[in-house]
Amino acid sequence: MSDNRWLGLKRVGQSYHVRWMTTSKRVQDRSKKKRVHDLEVATEKWKISSKIIFLMELLKQEPEMVIPVRSLEQHRRQINLPKPHPISDFLRKTPNLFELHKDHKGVLWCGMTHKAENLMEEQQRVIEDHADKAAEHVTRFLMMSVEKKLPLEKIAHFRRDFGLPLDFRARWVHGYPHLFRVVKSFDGVEFLELVSWNPEWAITELEKKVVRGVTEETEKTANDNINSPGVLSLPFPLKFPANYKRVYRYYREKIQNFQEMPYLSPYADARGLKAGSLEFDKRAVAVMHELLSFTVEKRLVTDHLTHFRWELVMPQKLMRLLLKHCGIFYVSERGKRFSVFLTEAYEGSELIEKCPLVLWKEKLLGLVGYRGRKKKFETCSDGSDEEGHAGLVLDQGDSDVEDLHVQFEPRGTLDYEDPLLGDDSEMDVGEIN
Repeated sequence: MSDNRWLGLKRVGQSYHVRWMTTSKRVQDRSKKKRVHDLEVATEKWKISSKIIFLMELLKQEPEMVIPVRSLEQHRRQINLPKPHPISDFLRKTPNLFELHKDHKGVLWCGMTHKAENLMEEQQRVIEDHADKAAEHVTRFLMMSVEKKLPLEKIAHFRRDFGLPLDFRARWVHGYPHLFRVVKSFDGVEFLELVSWNPEWAITELEKKVVRGVTEETEKTANDNINSPGVLSLPFPLKFPANYKRVYRYYREKIQNFQEMPYLSPYADARGLKAGSLEFDKRAVAVMHELLSFTVEKRLVTDHLTHFRWELVMPQKLMRLLLKHCGIFYVSERGKRFSVFLTEAYEGSELIEKCPLVLWKEKLLGLVGYRGRKKKFETCSDGSDEEGHAGLVLDQGDSDVEDLHVQFEPRGTLDYEDPLLGDDSEMDVGEIN
């Protein structure tokens, strides 16, 4: 709860107005004026697909790819379907992907349709084609860490974000012994450890973009960093919505000073940096920028990101840093679980560059078509300097393959919520300080 403190009295006419100042540092209080409509839409679409994919992966692991509906009760948290909503009703809302059958004993079973099975086979092929690139990203993740190793359990949180297969821990991690290996600590905790340092992978994604087609002098500087990652001076791409114009004008000088300040490469040893310094914070921004660049959708769940604060030498108040640099990152605050986006990667609610895994997910969404119970949440229109609002409705068409339609209606809030879109939270928003 906000801790309000009285500052004094201000006389207005014949009366006195009490002046208050909030000392609350909750994320919602700090950023409720900074919501971007298009990226909130992207968040909703991601939530829909993630719940559907969870169920499809669950069915895929069953011997006959069918499961009693009552057995799904233990997975209510993962699919975010609170009681008393029947799971069978939830499944019936996606007839293109799930089918129900009652056996002679009256037990209701759930399975996948032929379209869903074909989609899962296609996903497996796409993930296999993506495996080498995913291995590169995991290796570079290890290269950024302090001890060049990370807990396997923590990396598993990023499985879908990095485009890793279901058998990531059992088989995939053992498929690249020249890059990394699984080791156990004295207390039995499994770590993924870097085997060999690849200097060509110690170049940030931002450096790669800048080096393409630039002068020989700039290219020489980048090549020097290959041999020994050190100090960088590349500004981060900024992408502010139109309604941030006044904010940007007010903070223009501070933003420019931050952009011009040199910083340590994410691949350099950062243990000597002083926590809380500008150098420390800018290097943390560079690490988050690099990590988000590795992900399939250029977004991550923030509570997973905070798990690596020590390993990646990042600040304890990581959420504040993300919110502060809103031209580089965007934090979606839907429910109890937050997502952070790399703003430069999006045009409106769409990714600018879509890898095959994203295209596959869009095909999946085309078969979902779900209309749910509505719930209000505030957002900002990015079409003008003034705050605006809209409504979001997902339509289910009659055709077998129907695109996911996003309709914006001129109402006071952006509407959309149902049990499918609940938040499988690992961190309550009230706990973020």
